[in-house]
Amino acid sequence: MPQVLLLPGWHNSGPAHWQSLWQAEYGYVRVEQHSWDRPLRGDWLSQLEEAVLQYPESVLVAHSLGCIQVAAWAAHSRNTDRVKGALLVAPCDAERPEMQNILHSWHPIVRERMPFPSIVVTSRNDPYCSFMRASALAHAWGSSMVDGGMGGHLNADSRLGNWPQGHALLQQLLEKEVTHGH
Repeated sequence: MPQVLLLPGWHNSGPAHWQSLWQAEYGYVRVEQHSWDRPLRGDWLSQLEEAVLQYPESVLVAHSLGCIQVAAWAAHSRNTDRVKGALLVAPCDAERPEMQNILHSWHPIVRERMPFPSIVVTSRNDPYCSFMRASALAHAWGSSMVDGGMGGHLNADSRLGNWPQGHALLQQLLEKEVTHGH
């Protein structure tokens, strides 16, 4: 069974976030970062590379900036064959003008097809990335797209609890029921 690697976004995922609840309930592994508050792309990619090398059969579960991390990593790593799939939830738009000084090392967002099956889940009212923008990223990445309704940023503020709908999508990736999209 592949190891599930959790990739939180900027500022990490707090105790009420579905990623933290999944970690507590299922024992999934959180990929820790040296700085959650000052995310440097090279550092975050290095941490993901180390985790994938440690767990040679992985499924990635990313939230927000973690989605952008997976896209950048997949475009540069020589170890993408170790990843069986990725659940990419609520990608953030690091290219928005107000984010460019804060997330300066994260733009441009990598828009290359990922070499493994992936699912992007986004809501229609995410304040950090429009539905159309997230749809365009999903298309560029070759990901299947799931409409998260009016769920905001699909985080703790969205009151998803342990988010069983998201866990069902993860199960599809673990059981290899997701084909390589587009």
